[in-house]
Amino acid sequence: MSEWIGTANSPYSPYAMEELRRVIQGVTYTQLAAGEVFKFDSPLDREATLRAIGEEEPIFLRHVQPVDRTISITGNADDLESLSDTIRRAKLTFEGRMTAVHVRRASGTSYPYSAADTKAVIDAVLLEVDAEPVVQQPDIIIAIYAAKDQLYIGFGKPDEMLSDWPGGAVRFQREEGQISRAKFKLLEAERTFGLNYANFRQALDIGAAPGGWTSLLLERGLRVTAVDPAELHPSLAAYTTLTALRKNASEVSFKPGTFDLLVCDMSWSPMQMCRLITDLKDALAPGATAIITVKLMHRKPLQTIREVKERLSTVFHLRKAKQLFHNREEITLHLQKK
Repeated sequence: MSEWIGTANSPYSPYAMEELRRVIQGVTYTQLAAGEVFKFDSPLDREATLRAIGEEEPIFLRHVQPVDRTISITGNADDLESLSDTIRRAKLTFEGRMTAVHVRRASGTSYPYSAADTKAVIDAVLLEVDAEPVVQQPDIIIAIYAAKDQLYIGFGKPDEMLSDWPGGAVRFQREEGQISRAKFKLLEAERTFGLNYANFRQALDIGAAPGGWTSLLLERGLRVTAVDPAELHPSLAAYTTLTALRKNASEVSFKPGTFDLLVCDMSWSPMQMCRLITDLKDALAPGATAIITVKLMHRKPLQTIREVKERLSTVFHLRKAKQLFHNREEITLHLQKK
């Protein structure tokens, strides 16, 4: 048996629970934050649960945290003292290791301290036990979730929690002159799928306007062909490496094997998207990578995802499907051309 906190994008936690139910028979749930955070009890031990999740990672499960300790919240200074003592007693887990502290507070929690104040206190305790408090690239994470009347505490490596950000909420700083927030989706996809866009040469951006994804690829040094009947942001005209085609994707054709990267973030129906992407298959080099968002516009997202996977499987191998933090009513696919 093992206890866990699961987190998904609101309101998709029911789908994360359904996916977990398929990979862990007998799992049970308690809702902590409606549509987003839930506790689940696995009949498997910790290692077997992690193995089951890793072998078939749920699309909608953004973050997972083991529950190694539980503290009843009193609403006063005793909470912080109990939390500090819990970390001291587990000193061998952190000694000599770079350790990050992630604190999340549920709406309506009776825990009185802010995430920042809690982290500052626990960082001081880590120094006492010869650990190195860090923010980035930790060896191990202390994850603390303050529910209504309980503190749930878990220790684990970043890959075990599916993210090295608190609750999997990946944050990027908005840049001056940034064309759109859609750029964050492509940045998060790069991190999540272990890519480096600078390693590609020629990119095809379908449904590019206003140009958030195109701008990132141009910044990384790629030559980009952007296809959209709408106009791109004027700032992109400064790039000599950009070819802008003001056409529908169904109206363009290219020499075979032209592109080693295809990206697509269109607000179209999933089936129309599949048809457009597969029709452009000859323009992609063998082994080309594709990053595609799938809009979940219907009430049966799992069925939509199954149908999209089936249609795209004629051309691509699916490397990973994930609802990223910056996705809303959509998921992102990482594909490779057969």
